[in-house]
Amino acid sequence: MCSLQGKMASGGVSVATLWTEVNRYGQNGDYTRALKSVNKILQECKDDITALHCKVVCLIQNGSFKEALNVIHTHTKVLGSDVIAFEKAYCEYRLNRVENALKTIESATQQSDKLKELYGQVLYRLERYSECVAVYKDLIRNSQDEYEEERKTNLSAVVAALSSWEKSPPEDLGLPETTYELCYNSACTLIGQGDLTEAMNKLRAAEELCRQSLSEDSDMTEEDINSELAVIHSQMAYIMQSQGRTEDALQLYNQVIKLKPADVGLLAVTANNIITINKDQNVFDSKKKVKLTNAEGVEHKLATKQLQAIELNKALLAMYTNQADQCRKLSSSLQAQNPGHPRPVLIQVAQLCREKQHSKAIELLQRFSEQYPESASEIKLTMAQLYLIQGHVTKACDILRSIEEIKYKQGMISALVTMYTHEEDLDSAIDVFGQAIQYYQKQQPGSSGHLALVREAANFKLKYGRKKEAISDLEQLWKQNKNDIHTLAQLISAYSLVDQEKAKSLSKHLPSPDTMSFNVDVDELENSHGATYIRKKAAKVTGDTLPKEQGQGDMKKKKKKKKGKMPKNYDPKVAPDPERWLPMRERSYYRGRKKGKKKEQVGKGTQGATSGGLAELDASKSASSPPTSPRPGSGATSASSTNMVPPRQQKPAASGATRKKPQQKKKKAWFILTTKSLFDSLKTLLRILLYTLDV
Repeated sequence: MCSLQGKMASGGVSVATLWTEVNRYGQNGDYTRALKSVNKILQECKDDITALHCKVVCLIQNGSFKEALNVIHTHTKVLGSDVIAFEKAYCEYRLNRVENALKTIESATQQSDKLKELYGQVLYRLERYSECVAVYKDLIRNSQDEYEEERKTNLSAVVAALSSWEKSPPEDLGLPETTYELCYNSACTLIGQGDLTEAMNKLRAAEELCRQSLSEDSDMTEEDINSELAVIHSQMAYIMQSQGRTEDALQLYNQVIKLKPADVGLLAVTANNIITINKDQNVFDSKKKVKLTNAEGVEHKLATKQLQAIELNKALLAMYTNQADQCRKLSSSLQAQNPGHPRPVLIQVAQLCREKQHSKAIELLQRFSEQYPESASEIKLTMAQLYLIQGHVTKACDILRSIEEIKYKQGMISALVTMYTHEEDLDSAIDVFGQAIQYYQKQQPGSSGHLALVREAANFKLKYGRKKEAISDLEQLWKQNKNDIHTLAQLISAYSLVDQEKAKSLSKHLPSPDTMSFNVDVDELENSHGATYIRKKAAKVTGDTLPKEQGQGDMKKKKKKKKGKMPKNYDPKVAPDPERWLPMRERSYYRGRKKGKKKEQVGKGTQGATSGGLAELDASKSASSPPTSPRPGSGATSASSTNMVPPRQQKPAASGATRKKPQQKKKKAWFILTTKSLFDSLKTLLRILLYTLDV
């Protein structure tokens, strides 16, 4: 260490004066000038421990953590591990070298309070929450200073993390909720326990405390207060989303995003939760929100489970946007990070199913279930569903029966029996009942679930004619309840096919008909309002209504013949044409069409001449001129009727104004029917639920 007397630094300033400047600048918080003075001292005394220590502190205060760490590594011999242990560990912690910081702290021989504080922070970042709780308990118990409230806040944060990520029941530490930070952490603990209603009340209380405490500061603007409240509002939105109030949650999430808080972790979690609400809808908005989850430093702000959930949602979004390669890349990366986790594999399977590659999907699931049998439950359920989609019901049943965790659940037993019955494999269905009854006989004998299962097995066997096999089940049920007459009747019916003597002996236990009779008026019951069949009373025979003679009422009524439709211009006074049934060309009076001649020659002759008088000069058109050839049967009629047109040939005379336009054909209406295939209706079960995250 340099002597303070007579030692002059460069520039003619003594070392003592430089130390005075360092002290003054340090008290004023001007670490940049203090660093310059320390450097001048080190030019004269290169290995001065105090000067080197001060230089490291100044660099840390200025945020130059790498440079401070370089100074420590350069002067390792001078700066011992105990002297500079806290500063070294802090630099490593701020540079996100958390494992190195832990080693530095554990290697220190003297554990000061500030080193223990840093030790707790390091353990929290490493997600070793149980050890972290012990460290903070020791600090709160053995220290008394102005930082006690901060330590309690950190302890409550650790308890909230334990409840949220490890699902461990929280320990009642008696922490007061006097600040909004403590109240917020208490709400997070309740969310981890699933008590969302009480958690919302805590968050509202935290919001009120935050507004009160920040409004006392005159320098805080409304925008600053809202930025501080952003984390509370985001957690409120998560509770709303969990309760199904997605519209309210989305509105609150967007308000947080618009504030643009400085916390990249908060932005990432909020954006991820918006993506989970959008799902496969509003994909354009989800793509914009994904960019917020990729911000720099997010990986150091969030827990491992939060980061995994965000990556899972990215993979799902890539699948929904038909980015197959990106989906495979993200899911493969997730599987490499956590090989035993089933969800990355399920995402890959879902992508293969979208590409109609069910066989490859089943192979992938089979490999994973063999490698990680402890995580095979979800995988095997998905395999069973894929087999059902392909129509392999028996294979699906075999897969389901291999899942030990849910093999004897009542829902699983019901599904297996239904599928085996569909395949007409009654023996396998009865075997499912038998194994389940044996399991309940060992685990829960005589319970309601056990007896209900025996009852269903007996009814199933009786329904499909397996009365002999149902005897043991019916006997077991009857022994449990001797007063069950219905079961006794079923048992007697079953024994009647096997052992009639046994059936007769059991029939003695049946009650007598007198005890079974109920004083019921059958007629009144049949005529009651709720009866489905009401017997009609016989009508009284009076003198006026005599019975009909035999055969008289059996005569069938003759159907009246409907009159045929007549032509519109039909005249009953005119005899019909006898040749009306022949085609026009075969009739005797047909002369063919006159080609090239029009009724009126319009536009012919001299200019200004009219052709209206030509019709009057045509003798063939006059009424008095006889036809060129007589029609058949015209000799029997009068002269006035010889020019009459038969009804089939008559046309109603109508003017141009009253002439009806030909009716247009109506266009046919086509209905486009969209139907879902079996795969489209079932593949929704393959979708991986988007996981929402809290802050």
